[in-house]
Amino acid sequence: MSTLTEVASGYQAGRTLPLRVELVRQLKRRRTLVMGAVLAVLPFVLLIAFAVGGDPGGRGDRVTLMDTATASGANFAAVSLFVSAGFLLVIPVALFCGDTVASEASWSSLRYLLAAPVPRARLLWSKLVVALGLSLAAMVLLPLVALAAGTAAYGWGPLRIPTGGALDTGTAAQRLLVAVAYIFVSQLVTAALAFWLSTVTDAPLGAVGGAVGLTIVGNVLDAVTALGHWRDFLPAHWQFAWADAVQPTPEWSGMIQGAALSVTYALVLFALAFRTFSRKDVVS
Repeated sequence: MSTLTEVASGYQAGRTLPLRVELVRQLKRRRTLVMGAVLAVLPFVLLIAFAVGGDPGGRGDRVTLMDTATASGANFAAVSLFVSAGFLLVIPVALFCGDTVASEASWSSLRYLLAAPVPRARLLWSKLVVALGLSLAAMVLLPLVALAAGTAAYGWGPLRIPTGGALDTGTAAQRLLVAVAYIFVSQLVTAALAFWLSTVTDAPLGAVGGAVGLTIVGNVLDAVTALGHWRDFLPAHWQFAWADAVQPTPEWSGMIQGAALSVTYALVLFALAFRTFSRKDVVS
């Protein structure tokens, strides 16, 4: 009896399932390694595409960001973000956040974690922080590799702006950092949606696929111009607002509106996830 009392008195809920332990567990998983490899390889795929297709410029009077891809390493990093922000970067966010709880249920290990005992709120918090951390790491990895590969291929130079002018390398690096931060914030809706679905279903594919599918639906609805100002309430409507940061004089209004909308939706969905899981009958 005294032994049980000593164990109980030393128990601290805040020290169960440390973030370091959860991070190591997630880093060792194959899907994490595969996703990291895919994001690291993408810039080299683009390099090959430009090498085979030639200079992307000169296709008309209107110059776009894509046309400046080979101007410098900074331009190549910006183009890599542009081609991946709409869909590719959605996948790691949905994967890391949607798979985290549902996978434990599918392995029938969730109930053993709770019996450890790990409080439900603590378990969700640990998994959410690690999932968001991995999502942010994925978004940082892509432009970093692109910047290194682009610099090796096209040289280190200022960021050429399609509308005219250029940003020096120091300013360009800061603006790209702002762009990555905004993309991460804009993806919080997908993260929260996937995380909530992960607490609802025991099928990881259902949570991940559901989040990706609903994100695609949002993109489709944003393309329907007949919706008019209703599109302003769609997170997808603001997903490329980060491009305003890579201008001679950055425009912040679009990013502020997009970030506010994304954070609002995300907070509601995260709260719903914690509420759902706190009342869920965990049998797997």
